[in-house]
Parts: sequence; C-alpha cells; structure tokens
Amino acid sequence: MEEDKYKKGVPASEETPGNGGEVQESASQASYEELQKQFEDLKKSSDDYLDSLQRERASFANYRRRIEQDNALVYDAALADSIKLFLPVLDDLERALKNKPTNETSAPWVAGIELILLKLRKAMESKHVTEIAAKPGEAFDPHYHEAVTHEENEEWTDGQIIEVVQTGYKLKDRIIRPALVRVAK
Repeated sequence: MEEDKYKKGVPASEETPGNGGEVQESASQASYEELQKQFEDLKKSSDDYLDSLQRERASFANYRRRIEQDNALVYDAALADSIKLFLPVLDDLERALKNKPTNETSAPWVAGIELILLKLRKAMESKHVTEIAAKPGEAFDPHYHEAVTHEENEEWTDGQIIEVVQTGYKLKDRIIRPALVRVAK
C-alpha cells in the first residue's frame, strides 16, 4: 500500500488520518506570514537605505557645487589681485599716449606704445576685466565711482561727473578699482 501512495504522487503525510494535514497547513500559513513579515521588514530597511543614499548623493552634489563656487571666488580674487599690479602700468601707458610727441620721428615710438596698450587691454578682456564706464556729464554712482573732488561748475549740474581722473575696472561684476572722478556740486 505504501508503494501505491508514491506511485500516485501523493506524499504519505497528506494521507495520514487525523489532523496531521491541518497542522502542516497552519505551519505553512505561519511560515508564509513570517516570511511575509521578514520581506516587509527587509523592504522597509531597503527603502530606508535607498532614501539615505539619495540624501547623501544630494548632499555630496551640493557640497561639490559649493566647493566649485568657492574655488571660482578664490580664483577671481587672486586674479583681481594680480590685475591690480598691472593697472598703474596701464594708466602710465594711457598718460603717455595723451601726451605723445607730435614730431614725425616719434611716430614709431607712439605706434609701439599703442600696440602695447592694445595688447594689455586684450589680455585683460580675455580674463573678463572691463573698464567702468564714466564720462563727463554722467551721474555720479558711488558703487562704481570715487569722488576725488566736489567742486562748483557752471557747465555741469549737481552730481554729474566733470572729469575722469583715473579709469576704473571691474572683473565680471566685482569692482577691482573704482573710477576716480571730479564731481560737480
């Protein structure tokens, strides 16, 4: 009779009389519920780890962005300090050209100074250094201009620039040197 049970493909434990099948079924149900609970616990744990990982990635991306911004600011500050060293040379070249000799023998000298000045300005432009616009008749702006004098003037009204004494420069949006101006009062 045992052979018949195996031939039919039915395990002997299911055919035993009494409540043996019910015990096995409730044990299977308990085992299933336990596995389901473990699965849910592991799923929650996995979700927590994923959330934590995503937060860390976002935090690291923000950190990287801040470091890049800080490095850019440090670079710009160092560049501004370096450019300040060349501004007096630029001023001297501009003054030399304002008072250039008019004789024909000095023409090559004047052309050479003009080329040097042009080259220096192009190098500064390549590093995003620009002149601060200041012309006689424009309104004085304390963010971009520094008043050397306040003087009475019949030609200009109160707060207008009379003359630009020294050109100002900025690096991107940062003022390297304000323009020195005479202002009417």
